Amino acid sequence: MPIQRQSVQSPSDQRLSAQSQAAQPAPVRSNVWLFVLCQALTMSMPAFVVFAGGIVGHTLAPNPAYATLPVALFMLGSAGSILPLILAMQRFGRKRIFRCAGAIACTGCALAMVALVQAQFVLYCAALALMGVGLAAGQQYRFAAMESVAPEDAASAASRVLLGGLVAAFLGPELVAWGERLVSVPYLASFGLLLLVLLAALMVLGRYREPERYPDDVGEAAAPRPIGTILRQPAVPAAILAGATGFAVMSLVMTATPLHMHVINGHSLDATKWVLQSHIAAMFAPAFVIPWLVRRLGLAGLIALGLAAFTAVIVVVFTRFDFLHYWIALVLLGVGWNFLFVGGTTLLAQNYRRAEAFRMQALNDVTLFGLQALAALGAGWLLTTFGWRTLLLSTLPLLALALLALLNWRLRPTPLRLADST
Repeated sequence: MPIQRQSVQSPSDQRLSAQSQAAQPAPVRSNVWLFVLCQALTMSMPAFVVFAGGIVGHTLAPNPAYATLPVALFMLGSAGSILPLILAMQRFGRKRIFRCAGAIACTGCALAMVALVQAQFVLYCAALALMGVGLAAGQQYRFAAMESVAPEDAASAASRVLLGGLVAAFLGPELVAWGERLVSVPYLASFGLLLLVLLAALMVLGRYREPERYPDDVGEAAAPRPIGTILRQPAVPAAILAGATGFAVMSLVMTATPLHMHVINGHSLDATKWVLQSHIAAMFAPAFVIPWLVRRLGLAGLIALGLAAFTAVIVVVFTRFDFLHYWIALVLLGVGWNFLFVGGTTLLAQNYRRAEAFRMQALNDVTLFGLQALAALGAGWLLTTFGWRTLLLSTLPLLALALLALLNWRLRPTPLRLADST
């Protein structure tokens, strides 16, 4: 039997460890629940836009193929602002930038109301692109929550924040329905109600207490590494591709569904709304069982389940277009997204150092939301030009790539160096 060596820290290592532990910022656990509420309010915006964006775009667009362009520009606005927002957060702190981005989203919502009154498709597209800035900031809530708790509680904090999405799943589409015919211009009051919700989110963010910043890191182990060195860890591409696949496939199918279900196949607006609400609820409901699943299956198992759920989506709604098949497929789409998003986010956070956090968060989210925007942009074109089945089959290469990255990580595991982050 091999003899296990007992690791002994040198006096200098002990001093570095003590200094690092002293450098840990005090947790602000109340921030987690604050971000749950902010998630419920802010994330009602993408639920609103996905439901109404394509339908309103269909009435304003000069060509039906452009119907989902406003939704795509909403996603592009989010993807394009991720990097500037994260760099600004690194310099000025998260709270100030959260509130600035929220104000920009409110401005975009008000411009969308003007566009509806004037029936201006270009202005409507620009307004939704501005609203995407608020979405980009909202996607950083999970990182802010993880920074507000002890490292061992980070995964639970991230999944807890997603619980706010359960409220958003129903609030966003309901705002569309409540305001659809409230005034003479269809959906004008819907955007007005959304504006009130976004203003409420701004007020809640005023209660955010930003954790103390870490002092300068000590020791070579804490120094940031080149991006290429980090990406050569098999776990990092697996994490990024898991999240990117989740967002791209979800965006493609979700964006096309209201058009395919309501406009092409004639299902009622209420039926379409219920399918979309169920989908968005399924995106966040698994947060209740994520800690248990991770303990049972590990992060690799969680990501694999997400890929399996996406594959099942294609099978369920490939040839059958009745309400039940749409509903099952969109619920599976939401569950798969949750597994891939939480699994990828947690795996990534375990494989970068504290000094590398903002750079890796920026690289990850630019990739995720860039692919999400491209998928939303291509959804209307793929659907109207090649049809629903081709749209579904176009997701298979990305699913295969994510699976290969996952297998590469599991077959060539890299020991997790938690000491680098302490």
